[in-house]
Amino acid sequence: MAPAHCDAHRHLGALPAYSFYGGPAVAPAAPEAATVEELISEMDRQGAERALVIPNYGVPDPDLAFRFNELVLEAASCDDRIIAALWTSPRPEDEARNKKALALATETGVAALKLSFLLGGRPTDEACRPELDRIFGVAAELGLVVHVHTSPGAASDIDQVGHLVEWYGDDVAIHLVHLGGGMSGHIKLIGGRFFDWIESGKRVYTDASWAIGFAPRWLLSEVEARGVGHDRILFATDQPWSDYEGEWARMWAACPDGELRRRVFRDNFSDLYSRH
Repeated sequence: MAPAHCDAHRHLGALPAYSFYGGPAVAPAAPEAATVEELISEMDRQGAERALVIPNYGVPDPDLAFRFNELVLEAASCDDRIIAALWTSPRPEDEARNKKALALATETGVAALKLSFLLGGRPTDEACRPELDRIFGVAAELGLVVHVHTSPGAASDIDQVGHLVEWYGDDVAIHLVHLGGGMSGHIKLIGGRFFDWIESGKRVYTDASWAIGFAPRWLLSEVEARGVGHDRILFATDQPWSDYEGEWARMWAACPDGELRRRVFRDNFSDLYSRH
């Protein structure tokens, strides 16, 4: 078991097998935490003091992710170590689902809204702008974080997702998951964009889950060299879509002992994801 820490990204809910990319139906991230009891058991075994828990998604059926909002709320009501992030969607066809989800945002334990373009939509698509405005408007009103997936290419690329920081980052804390996503995203963020946003007053955060090997080490060395960003980086595992032990070992090795390690593994989470 790892030393006590906070996990800024893990999922709850079992997904069905699916025929990804035209192949046979598979469940690549199984076994998932399907119940609240299984989630709590995983946290206990891994030493997670607190965790941001997000509806599981990946199968291209938005109804599944939206339905898991109730399960995540149940988890937050059962254990005050669990902080809920509600699933939302940028797609105009999900307007009714978004309204229902956002009506839950005042529930105890909710601290974030999850936004991903993997199931459709694009930041620069004008048809998505009303739902994006709705999501970020609620986040600003209630003081919630918007937790945004990044991955290389297409609608989740940092060149696309970065528009959200430009448009909404003055008023809303935006957690860019996966350090911009892949080699290109890492270089764009760590090479300047992440620090430029911070210095311009944007409320932007990131984690190094899924990061390529060199990136956590480079990120933390740039934080120390530049003297900014120490309060904007969180430890995250993306369970069950990543490897817990690998995520832990890579980030622990990248963090020097002392205050920065404490911030990344515990304090920054507490500062950002306070329960409402």
